[in-house]
Amino acid sequence: MPIVFGFSRQRQQLLEAEFLRIAGEMRQLGVDRFWLSGDLARDRVGPESELELVIVREMAEPFHRRSDFFQTHLRPRVGTRFAVYTPAEFEELEDRDLIIRQAVSLGDPVYV
Repeated sequence: MPIVFGFSRQRQQLLEAEFLRIAGEMRQLGVDRFWLSGDLARDRVGPESELELVIVREMAEPFHRRSDFFQTHLRPRVGTRFAVYTPAEFEELEDRDLIIRQAVSLGDPVYV
């Protein structure tokens, strides 16, 4: 398979643009705060990188179904993963949950 130079930079630009689009929709969707996580937050984007977000929002759905809400309402244009915690879960798990710990260590939250 041929090597395509510059594809990682193109992928990074796509992820950044999608992040800005999604960030603009978070308030309307009732999000308290969220973090950018994953390859984009680490500045290690490759051709297969996805947009990864950790979200705090009150929801009644079980954890494994919460991302469906964001997939349906935001219709991401690139591969996107949403890890959605209720405020109580976030507070309880902040020091123990690897996903939360990594997101928090990578940057400041975006408050909406």
